[in-house]
Amino acid sequence: QVELVEFGGGLVQAGGSLTLSCAASGRAYSGYTMGWFRQAPGKEREFVASIMWISSTYYSDSVKGRFVISRDDAKNTVYLRMNSLKPEDTAVYYCARRGGSGSVYRRDGYDSWGQGTQVTVSS
Repeated sequence: QVELVEFGGGLVQAGGSLTLSCAASGRAYSGYTMGWFRQAPGKEREFVASIMWISSTYYSDSVKGRFVISRDDAKNTVYLRMNSLKPEDTAVYYCARRGGSGSVYRRDGYDSWGQGTQVTVSS
């Protein structure tokens, strides 16, 4: 198993930027696809971005061009750089490891989750 801990959430004004970090402990990190999801109040948890071990990246349409996912395998850390933030980006953001198969966009392929970090974008 792997333990995931997110850092970097907070309050930011619309148009601002924020970088989230996800630190993974344990050996079960290298070679896995890692992803970010988010959940706003009253809504389903939704896919934001993912990065494969070969560094191929995938983004939801709502964040494409604004967010950048990256990884530093020497530090067992995944990052999510969020630019041009909008109030609708307000949510709890979760880091996850994809241990299953199927589409990277689906929650059910991810088997380990962090506790989440709150991002609030004020208008």
